[in-house]
Amino acid sequence: LPLLLKATLLRLASGSYRPFYNGFYYNHIMNDNGDGQDKVDYFSGAKLVVETSKDPVYSYNGANVTLPCRYRYEPDMAPKRKIRIKWSKLRDDYTKEQDVMVAIGKTQMAFGDFKGRAHIRQASRHEASLVISDVRLKDDGKYRCEVIDGLEDESDVVELQLQGIVFPYQPPRGQYRLNFHEAEQVCQDQGAILANFNQLFQAWSEGLDWCNAGWLADGTVQYPIRLPRKPCGGVHLAPGIRSYGPRHRHLHRFDAFCFSSALKGEVFYLDRLAGMTLEEAKQSCQDAGAEIARVGQLYSAWKFLGLDRCSAGWLADGSVRYPIATPRANCGPAEPGVRSFGFPSKGRFGVFCYKER
Repeated sequence: LPLLLKATLLRLASGSYRPFYNGFYYNHIMNDNGDGQDKVDYFSGAKLVVETSKDPVYSYNGANVTLPCRYRYEPDMAPKRKIRIKWSKLRDDYTKEQDVMVAIGKTQMAFGDFKGRAHIRQASRHEASLVISDVRLKDDGKYRCEVIDGLEDESDVVELQLQGIVFPYQPPRGQYRLNFHEAEQVCQDQGAILANFNQLFQAWSEGLDWCNAGWLADGTVQYPIRLPRKPCGGVHLAPGIRSYGPRHRHLHRFDAFCFSSALKGEVFYLDRLAGMTLEEAKQSCQDAGAEIARVGQLYSAWKFLGLDRCSAGWLADGSVRYPIATPRANCGPAEPGVRSFGFPSKGRFGVFCYKER
C-alpha cells in the first residue's frame, strides 16, 4: 500500500484515534451491558449548552433590538479559557452564512453592514446577546449564536422578524418583465427589499391574494391565493402559496414581491386646484422640504399609520395611487388597500410626499 494510506489505516486501527463530533473529542468504549453499543465519554467532563429564544424576536425598521443568547455548562463550571463568541446571519438561499460579529473577551469586531450598528452584550455571566441598532429591512432573518471554548463549539439559532407589509410590484413596462436582479433593484428603488417566503406567507395569512407570480429573496417564484379560481392554478386547488420553485435569475422574468417596514418619517398629500404633472409634483414636495414618496413608503404609511386618502397622487416611480383604510362609496373596492391607476403618460393629479422626522 502507498505510505500515506498505510499510515492512515494504522491510525484508524490504533486506540488513540478520537473522531471529532459536535465540538467534543470522545472515546468509543463498550457499555456495561456488553451488547456492542457505544456510549460517549466527553473528555472535558462538562457539556457546553447554548440557548437562544425559541420564539421569534419582533422589531421594525429603524428600531434597536436585542437577540438573546446565553450559554452554560452541565455540570456548571468556569470556562477553561477566553470564550469566543460568533454571530452570523443565515441566508435565505442557503449559501454561506454572513458574518455579523465576533468577540473574544472584551475585544469585539463587527462585519459588513453591521459595522457601527452591532455589539455583543455580556452584561452577566454566560451572556452572549447580540444588540443591533437602527434595524434595516435586510436584517430580517435567522441568526446563529455560536460559542467556542477551545475544542468545544455549540450554537443555536434565533429569528428576527420585522413587522412590515408585502406588496406586489410591476414596472411601468408591464407584467413579467423583471429578472431576479432587476426585481431586487425595483424593490430597493421603492424603499423596500425583495420579500422572503415567511413574509409572503404572513401576508397571505392576513389576506393577500395575487394571481401574478413574483420573485422572492431566495430566487424562487411564487404567488399567494386566498380564493382559488381558474386563471390562478385552478378552482380545485386549496388556498395557499403557489410555487414555481427556483428560476433562472438572469433568463426568467416575473413580477416582484417587495417588503417594507415601518417608517422613520411621515407621508402627506399635496394638491393644487388644477392638479400637477409628475415633474410639478416632484418640485412641490421639494418646496415643502420633502421628497416625492416611493411605493413602499405609501404602503407602510397605509399599513402602520392608517393613511387614508380618497384622492389619487403621483409617486416616485411615475405611478398614481391612493390609500384607503376605511372603504367607502366612490373610493374603490369594499376592502381596505392601496388603489392604483397604473402609470399614466399624461394627466394631472396630487402628490404623496415623504419627509423624515
